[in-house]
Amino acid sequence: MTVTRISTGISGLDEILSGGLIVNQAYLVKGEAGTGKTTLGFHFLFDGVAREEKVLFISFSESEAQLRRNARLIGIDLDRVEFLDLSPTAGFFTEDQTYDIFSPAEVEKRPVTQNIIDTIDRLKPQRIFLDAITQFRFLASDPFQFRKQVQSFLRFTVDCNITLLFASEGSDRFPDDDLQFMSDGVIQLNSKPEKRSLIVSKFRGSSFLGGYHDLHLGDRGIKVFPRLVSQAYQRNFISESISSGIPEIDELLYGGIERGTVTIISGPSGVGKSTFGVQFMKEAAGRGERSVLYAFEEGIETILKRCEAVNIPVRAMIERGTLSIVSVEPLEYTPDRFAHLVRTEVEQNKAKIVMVDSTSGYKLSMQGKDLIRQLHSLCQYLKNMGITVILVNETHTIAGSEFSVTEEGLSYIADNLIFLRYLELGGKLRKAIGVLKKRVSDFERTLREFTITKYGIKVGEPLSQLRGILSGVPEWSKNNREDDC
Repeated sequence: MTVTRISTGISGLDEILSGGLIVNQAYLVKGEAGTGKTTLGFHFLFDGVAREEKVLFISFSESEAQLRRNARLIGIDLDRVEFLDLSPTAGFFTEDQTYDIFSPAEVEKRPVTQNIIDTIDRLKPQRIFLDAITQFRFLASDPFQFRKQVQSFLRFTVDCNITLLFASEGSDRFPDDDLQFMSDGVIQLNSKPEKRSLIVSKFRGSSFLGGYHDLHLGDRGIKVFPRLVSQAYQRNFISESISSGIPEIDELLYGGIERGTVTIISGPSGVGKSTFGVQFMKEAAGRGERSVLYAFEEGIETILKRCEAVNIPVRAMIERGTLSIVSVEPLEYTPDRFAHLVRTEVEQNKAKIVMVDSTSGYKLSMQGKDLIRQLHSLCQYLKNMGITVILVNETHTIAGSEFSVTEEGLSYIADNLIFLRYLELGGKLRKAIGVLKKRVSDFERTLREFTITKYGIKVGEPLSQLRGILSGVPEWSKNNREDDC
């Protein structure tokens, strides 16, 4: 059976709903005040207008003028949206509206109901957003009548070939649990001081992406960032080695690093981790491939100056479209929002290399979540898409016997583990590079001296005449001097 769907007007929510809402069904949008229920309705109706559909907004709380103004403030034009304004007027307060014989529910119910029926018969809308259906509760004499009235209304709209989105104003005194049973789907909006989220708890006739998804409510409306399920993505690719463009490094790595793998570059501050990672991007640019660097700690201008000072033409790479440097403020990005940023680069802009600089900056965006689980999910997605992943990991040990490769137990995520190390040699501070792990191929089990000059990265011959390099204070082996190395 073919299922016809329509968009909610929010692409991330459509993705969660496996393509959108199923037509001619009724969906509940619930959440506390200020979570974005009405804004979601704006998006839903505006999308219908864009598709030349007839749409209707039924409001029990806010006036039409207020709603149109609020929509304009977030860039949504409701000029072609029809309104049925059932909100109380100013006259209701100033005039005597008491009922001596009949209850308010008995007096108000019929004109309100008839007004809705007449408007729908006249307009024949394809989409309706009703804000909020819990107002029906005050038009019913008891909970049974309320439930019966809501069920009857939902059946009426479905029989009229209408896709209905209705909000509720649930509270402790008047819970909306009964509405969840009556609806074909439930979209719940949540708001906490640290973040907003969305969850779909019910969706008849279709699969959907469960769990909590990040939601951003801003001056352009709602954006939803679905949580990343890595196994849902796969792309065919050739697992070939990627050269660094430096023969000595390629020798160390037995050809380079492979596509569809994760490489962790580890070392203390200032040792050259970021520059070493960008070197692979420089070589990729020569092949016409696009790379993206997510900088959690350094500003873009600082990165540009540092790279150009060592003969890496990053500005020219950016102008040609082979490199993008994105400055990320960790506290503004949740894991799902950052994953969406990465997916856009991979799926739309065709990036081949993704570099995260650094994992400690990424950790700040976790907001208490499990770093390993989130980073594993992101890296697994990238690997499935054939992307070469470079993670920069800063260690706190400069030198000494406490040799540490990664923080937070990240090493299991890596297919390749490369470390940079400070050495004290002859009273001078020098650097060494080595490989500790490579899953796809063998690698050279020696260390080489690593230097960064104005001409670029230079790597020397294996330091085979030195002992105790990992201690940070190496010694020459017997009968060998520094000049012989």
